Amino acid sequence: MQENFALALDAVAQTHAERDCLLLPDDTVWRYRDLTDWSGRMAAVLRAQGVRPGDRVVVQVDKSPHAVALYLGCLRTGAVFVPLNTAYTNAEVGYFLGDCAPALAICRVADDAERRRIVGTIPLLTLGTAGDGTLAERARAALPDHAIEPRTARDLAAIVYTSGTTGRSKGAMLTHDNLSSNARILIDAWGWRDDDVLLHALPIFHVHGLFVAMHCVLLSGTSMIFLPQFEAEAVLRALDRATVMMGVPTFYTRLLDRPELDAARCARVRLFVSGSAPLTEQTFSAWEARTGQRILERYGMSETMMNTSNPLVGERVAGTVGFALPGVEVRIAAENGRVCPAGEVGVIEVRGRNVFAGYWQMPEKTAEEFRADGFFITGDLGRMDESGRVTIVGRAKDLIISGGYNVYPKEVEGLLDELPEVTESAVIGVPHPDFGEAVVAVVVPRAGEVTEARVRAAFADRLARFKQPKAVVNVAVLPRNAMGKVQKNQLRETYRGLFGADA
Repeated sequence: MQENFALALDAVAQTHAERDCLLLPDDTVWRYRDLTDWSGRMAAVLRAQGVRPGDRVVVQVDKSPHAVALYLGCLRTGAVFVPLNTAYTNAEVGYFLGDCAPALAICRVADDAERRRIVGTIPLLTLGTAGDGTLAERARAALPDHAIEPRTARDLAAIVYTSGTTGRSKGAMLTHDNLSSNARILIDAWGWRDDDVLLHALPIFHVHGLFVAMHCVLLSGTSMIFLPQFEAEAVLRALDRATVMMGVPTFYTRLLDRPELDAARCARVRLFVSGSAPLTEQTFSAWEARTGQRILERYGMSETMMNTSNPLVGERVAGTVGFALPGVEVRIAAENGRVCPAGEVGVIEVRGRNVFAGYWQMPEKTAEEFRADGFFITGDLGRMDESGRVTIVGRAKDLIISGGYNVYPKEVEGLLDELPEVTESAVIGVPHPDFGEAVVAVVVPRAGEVTEARVRAAFADRLARFKQPKAVVNVAVLPRNAMGKVQKNQLRETYRGLFGADA
């Protein structure tokens, strides 16, 4: 049966051939017919290069319309698209190439010489943001090949590598059905309209920007303002042309720092969505106060795409990620698999068509992460109230056990972020000779320094003693990855000797 996701996307593109698709900063517009033409040209080059269904194509290029066409070309050929963060070094890229054994690698024009040192016998082409590079040259000279390779729902469409903060990076295998089913659910859940215009300032090497954001547009035949990256000034200028914006919390905090952000500037936008990292209640409230709009927070991950969402119509509660999306089952379970009652903290587990097929070439790791009944163990700690609304309290690996007591960092961070002298915070556990682990607050102060005495006084009547930080570290910025997630593993490594218990 033909279930290649490209078939559905192509049908929409053919129906809306003359409609605007990509609105670029230089006022250039790619209509759907342009994207169809270029995706066909990319497919022709891939096939001429010997790429066959099931072959992996590793792509590490900057965001551009041609990069979108390349992704669609990979779907057409039945190839497995493997996007890589543009910040990855030669050593990191070398690992990915060795792990997934691609039939073809594509890099930025500027990285050509560096990547040639590590690709070995893997063919390498280049693609630049101006439509330059060897891949673009070949595509321009090729006749579009619009054939769509037969694929089943379970065939792989993409491999997305996780960040690898706890060890070797894992390749999450996403199928055509994973992509298709989740996109259709989101279009419905978020009330996608025929006249919607998405403000797209996310990278496209990650699930959020590549699948969640773009698929909503491409599967509905609507348009997106396609910015190369997030810049507050550019986003502010584009807001009056957009109806939907998807971003990470950092987008919203940086926009709030701009005095020109107000309700009038956001009046045309019907929906602001946040994800990829926790949105603080302070940011949620500040955004509502400034713009009159409540951000819709949702919850997903590379392995599952979207799992839950606050409602489009109904109460969006700050600090929560809403309810399970239609077709997705969510439960909270203890380590032994016992399902937790309402209000109890446990690990979030999910099951549904959105859940990935496993980790590439890691059958043992895949088996460890799934329950016998098919639920995927996310590793995120959360609780669910009696209505089914989910609140995330942290990652299981971030759980701090101090003196035998569990400390959930998000609870402490929430209180720290309420202090007027704190811009943002991250709470970690580091080795301690007496308590095993000690709670440490790493804070970015608004001015001056946040002292331990100030934190102790603020928490005296609000937080149990064992949860209170035993040290406060002031920093200029918190380390984050490309999607805005605080890299707590880096903080734990940096401060692990704070109490002389570096072991």
